[in-house]
Amino acid sequence: MATTDIPDPSRSSRPSSAPPRALSFDRAAAQYGAARPGYPDALLDAVEELAGRPLRGARTLDVGAGTGISTRRLHDRGARVVAVEPGPGMAAELRRALPGIPLVRGDGNRLPFAAASADLITYAQSWHWTDPARSAPEAVRVLRPGGALALWWNVADPAVPWIAEQDARLRRFFAVEVPMEDGPENENAAGNAPVNRPRATGVHGSPVSARDLPSELTFVHRRVPWTRRVPLATHLANLASHSAFLILGDEPTRRCLSEEREHLAQRFPDGTVEEAYVVDLSVAIR
Repeated sequence: MATTDIPDPSRSSRPSSAPPRALSFDRAAAQYGAARPGYPDALLDAVEELAGRPLRGARTLDVGAGTGISTRRLHDRGARVVAVEPGPGMAAELRRALPGIPLVRGDGNRLPFAAASADLITYAQSWHWTDPARSAPEAVRVLRPGGALALWWNVADPAVPWIAEQDARLRRFFAVEVPMEDGPENENAAGNAPVNRPRATGVHGSPVSARDLPSELTFVHRRVPWTRRVPLATHLANLASHSAFLILGDEPTRRCLSEEREHLAQRFPDGTVEEAYVVDLSVAIR
């Protein structure tokens, strides 16, 4: 690692400021790593285009790296990537899967890195777990002039009929199991929870919109569609790895996923589910 990539000890001594719900993934880290979708090559192409530089050689911080799904893709494209993850369980799974990639315990609200030390900061499925009033200035501080902040989310495509039907079923389920006044506020039921605006408990919607992004940065947006084919069991495990289910409890989760299995077995009799996604990408240059 270059000197500018070495964590700043004065900023890494405090406990993580990630919200407790963000740490719910620790209990399902292996399942998360095995079942969650990755990202298509076209997304990384778009990141390079909007950031105005190739990933190869870029000093990159992958914040909220989880089990390393995006970290691996960035590394494979030649980025000099450091994973940043607050959760002990997720960090342990990342270290197991990617033992050669540097890993720093921390979160976006207090990045444990020196000023102007990164070419690129990425948040894959994780910006919504930060406090933008803190994480945006931190990104600006750590990025070198001309560096880029890239935020992206896999969003299940509601234009696909079976996904829209599943979305409606899960909205009904969570409306009954977790009424809004007591339940997973600010989260879609696919597990993505923006901390800065309320929304109904849904399933496949985007966790943020353009108005949720920090005003001190000017973002350019891109949507990247893609699909993957997975066994039905993997699709259900993907659902179960989201925080809406992780905090719900075993019995209602088992009941919901059993019902989903019945619905999807009729839709996909060969046992293979074609999941359709649109990656919502936002990139800003410092």
